Formats: sequence, C-alpha cells, structure tokens
Amino acid sequence: MDRGRTGVRIGVLALLWGSTFLWIEVALEALTPVQVTFARCLLGAVTLLALCRLSGRRLPRGSAVWGRIVVAAFFCNALPFALFSFGQQSIDSGVAGVLNATTPLWSLLLGTAVGTERGLRPARVVGLLLGFAGVVLIFAPWQAGGSGGWGALAIVGAAAGYAVGFLFMSRHLVGKGIPTLALSAAQLTAATVLTAPTLAAGGLTPIEITPRQLIATVVLGVVATGVTFHLTYRNIAAEGATQTATVGYLLPVVSVVLGAVVLHEDFSLRVALGMAVVLTGVALTRRSAPADPSRARRVTRPGARRAGLPGSPRDPAGARPEEPARARPPRGVPGPPPVPRRRGAPNDGSHAAR
Repeated sequence: MDRGRTGVRIGVLALLWGSTFLWIEVALEALTPVQVTFARCLLGAVTLLALCRLSGRRLPRGSAVWGRIVVAAFFCNALPFALFSFGQQSIDSGVAGVLNATTPLWSLLLGTAVGTERGLRPARVVGLLLGFAGVVLIFAPWQAGGSGGWGALAIVGAAAGYAVGFLFMSRHLVGKGIPTLALSAAQLTAATVLTAPTLAAGGLTPIEITPRQLIATVVLGVVATGVTFHLTYRNIAAEGATQTATVGYLLPVVSVVLGAVVLHEDFSLRVALGMAVVLTGVALTRRSAPADPSRARRVTRPGARRAGLPGSPRDPAGARPEEPARARPPRGVPGPPPVPRRRGAPNDGSHAAR
C-alpha cells in the first residue's frame, strides 16, 4: 500500500512538474520573461500562504531561518525560474524538459565537491559522461545554430541551480521541525521579493493577454509552481532526495509529449536520442553500491545474549554444540539435589567435574 501511494505521488508530481514547460511557453506569448517569473512566484506564494492560513500553519520565525530560506529561494526558485523563462524564448518546451533532467547529474558533481558523496564508482562516472554526452547531442554544436544556443545553455544553468537549491534545502531546512507547508510558502514569498526588483528591466511593458494565455499563467503559478513546489518539499521530507529524484525519469517524457500534442512542436530523432542518452546516464548515477558481505555486521538474535547462542556478544565465536546452555527448571519443580562435598575437599567447584 505504501509503495502504491508513493508511486501515485511520484506520478502526480511528474505530471504537474513536467507540464510547467508547456504553461511557460503559452504564457510567454503575452508576457515578458521577467513578468512570467514574477507572476509564477507571486501566484505560488499567495496559494501556499492561503493554505497555511486555512490549516493554521505559521511561517517560520527567526532571522537565521529566514536567511537560509532566502538562499534556498534564490537558487531553487528565483534564478531557475528566470532562466527557464529566458531560455524558452528560443527552444521548445519539450527540449527544456529534457535538459532539466540533468539536475541529478549536477547534484552528483556538487555532492562530490562538498563531500556528501564519498566517491565516484566506475558506473557513476560512466553515467556522468553519458549524461553530458546526451546534452552535447541535444545542443548539436556542429550544426548551424544548434538547438537554441544561449537558450539551451540557460536551461542547463537552471537545472544546476535546482541541484544547488535541493542540496541546500535538504541540509539546512528539511527536518528542522518546521512544517513543509510553512517552509514552501515562506520560500516562494522570499522568491517573490527577490524577483520584484527585476520588473524594472522589461517587466513594466503593457500587457495584452488572451483568456488562453491568462489561464496558462494562472495554472503555471498556482498549480505548476505553488502546489508542485510544496509536493516536492513533502517528498524530500517523507521519502528522501533519492526517491524524489525518480521524478526526473518521467518529467522529460511528460514535457515532450505535451509539447508535441498540444503545441505541435517538432521532436527530431537527434533530440530523442539525446534524451535517451541523458536518462541512461542519470539512471547509472543513481545506482547504489553493491553490498559487501565481508563488512556486514553480525546480526544478534533475540535472546542470544541470555542463552549464549552463536553470534551473541557474550560468545562472538559461537557456542560449541557439545556445550549447550544449562536449562533452569520450571517454577515449582524441585531441581536436582546438590552434590555432597567430601570432607576436606576444596570449595572451588572441582568436585562437580568428577
């Protein structure tokens, strides 16, 4: 049952997160990248603040906590949201979703640099090389213009920003006794404050928006930003970063399908091959180390300490079969009579061995 619920949560999160690139593409038809970034932060923050109010949750307090929230909001929200908006001006939503799948690759490199990853095994090194080879295949630098140029580079930068933000969140915010709803609401509020000054650079132009574009903007902010970000926070806290990272395998598939079906985007064979190479590399980097039986700890069976069974701390080498533990008689049943000690015999137990 638990595995089924986890699978449902991962599937819903992948669907919501993967649709983000579709909504950005439609919103950019009427808004500038700066306006899209600020709108999704503002609408997401308002949504989560309203949920906090309804559920009785209070925002975190203390300058130290808010300082960490601001850092996480910059790397996990303000910076990648802006890079996605600018990048999707020149690349399709499906390609943006595929490039976003490189986040686990950046997480592995960052974890190795800061010491959270103890070492790179050969399989993970191969995964890193394959993953970035897939990115190069999507970029296609040998072709005139490639696949988006600076736009694709901005999406890769957004994926790297996610890696920094997730690592910072897991180490400094998750598991500190603050409800995830309050944390996600506070972080999007901080991201809104961080992105507000950018409106002076291209965000004050007049807006002419159609109902379709307005709906896309609202869905982007309320669902694909507010709800999705809270679900990501909950998954990191409940299932851990490794389980949450499985969303990365489904996200590009969702973005590519939605882009091709809804927006009629072209999906070339080269991009499809690049996506397959990237996902194969990501899968290799997520492989866990094989178990080493020689280093496994001895398992102590219940009652082994009392009975002197093999593997107990009292007898680590194991009790010999010919020396079983002496059973204690049941309560109320007289035990065997004591062995009479001969007069003058030493009281050192040597008579019992005769």
